[in-house]
Amino acid sequence: MTTSPFRPFETRLDEEAALARLREATSGADDGELFLERRRGESLVLDDGRIRNASYDASEGFGLRAVRGEVAGYAHSTEISEGSLARAVETARLAVGQGGGVLAPPPPGTNRHLYAPLDPLEDMDFAGKITGLKEIDAFARDQDARVVQVSASLSASLQEVEILRPEGIRLSDIRPMARLNVSVILEENGRRETGTAGGGGRHGLAQLLEPANWKALVTEAIRIARVNLTAVPAPAGMMDVVLGPGWPGILLHEAIGHGLEGDFNRKQTSAFAGLMGQRIAAPGVTVLDDGTLPDRRGSLTIDDEGTPSGKNVLIEDGILTGYMQDRQNARLMGVKPTGNGRRESHAHIPMPRMTNTYMLAGQDDPAAILADLKDGIWAVGFGGGQVDITSGKFVFSCTEAYRVRNGQVGEAVRGATLIGDGATALMGIRAIGNDLRLDPGIGNCGKAGQWVPVGVGQPTLMIGGLTVGGQAARSA
Repeated sequence: MTTSPFRPFETRLDEEAALARLREATSGADDGELFLERRRGESLVLDDGRIRNASYDASEGFGLRAVRGEVAGYAHSTEISEGSLARAVETARLAVGQGGGVLAPPPPGTNRHLYAPLDPLEDMDFAGKITGLKEIDAFARDQDARVVQVSASLSASLQEVEILRPEGIRLSDIRPMARLNVSVILEENGRRETGTAGGGGRHGLAQLLEPANWKALVTEAIRIARVNLTAVPAPAGMMDVVLGPGWPGILLHEAIGHGLEGDFNRKQTSAFAGLMGQRIAAPGVTVLDDGTLPDRRGSLTIDDEGTPSGKNVLIEDGILTGYMQDRQNARLMGVKPTGNGRRESHAHIPMPRMTNTYMLAGQDDPAAILADLKDGIWAVGFGGGQVDITSGKFVFSCTEAYRVRNGQVGEAVRGATLIGDGATALMGIRAIGNDLRLDPGIGNCGKAGQWVPVGVGQPTLMIGGLTVGGQAARSA
């Protein structure tokens, strides 16, 4: 189903009057825009055969920004009216002061569309969504008698935005999103373990509820839970680690990606600040942030400042070649915006953020990489993690990992955490697989209190000398 466009100027705001207010707010400023948004979302959660939660929310509003130098004045409101816009001008002007700035050139236009303007909420009726969730529950219980709990959730949202620039340029985007998540608990001899799988992207909800898709997710969740039922306490110590392809790229996202965002480097608070053109990773390591991948969770036709998203090379063959930039930080650093200006909603100011961040494939056979691992951990799945931007130090927990000795994959281990720092991990990459895979569409990224959808990906990697935190002393 194709959605109707968001037209605030034709219903509640006069475009010429709004433009006059925007120009008043940005007179003497370096940059600024009026960002208008309408968002609708739906979420359903089935737990043990019953609908535990069903929610629907809708919101709309605007954000008005005026930027001068390093300072930005921002005001937002859920009331889209000329009165509230007039009041917002007073706040935004506080950043401009006496002015004297020269308005930056507007973003270039684009006719490229990376996703269809459909409404995932209307993709199928409510009864069909309930039926789909109940089928997931029944199928999971049929696969293994040890299944004691099944949770399945689906969510769909539609964000419609319009951006008005002081030059009179008007930009718009319609952004769908859908996601399905399945979690199961298996019990055996009094021990319970969980397995989770999910997927999604900027497309309709109906395709996620096609049996071939959700059955694959259920099967994967049960497989992970079965593995964890046999897992033993992870060893601890310094050792080599092989990371699986796809979702383990979340380590790349956190440990490296945030450190390559423009604001941290302009302020010299990143571990990678001042290293442009220098080697920061092992030869063969090429990392991209690419918001142009069709239908991917982190993709954007235009970012939240109106700049078309880009395919940006951050690290090429181990050399630092670029940062991710919004308009403000790009201007202050004397470079071009890269289409990475993102905000959670109209109530948030934009900042440099990742879209889909991944490492390109290498030449190594993944099986050969594992065979070369003499004593270490093969980490296939990841949970949460933390990183310190200034030092680059990170801690990540593994949701699926195996002990490897002399190239032989042994027992599954639980409680493994990977500890290190991004700069050392990049230089410690010893092998890069030829099996690049993107995540299934489940990523969310937090920064400065704002959450946005993202994608990650990588091939199989061997990293030397990571600290593994575990529950058992490392065997000789």
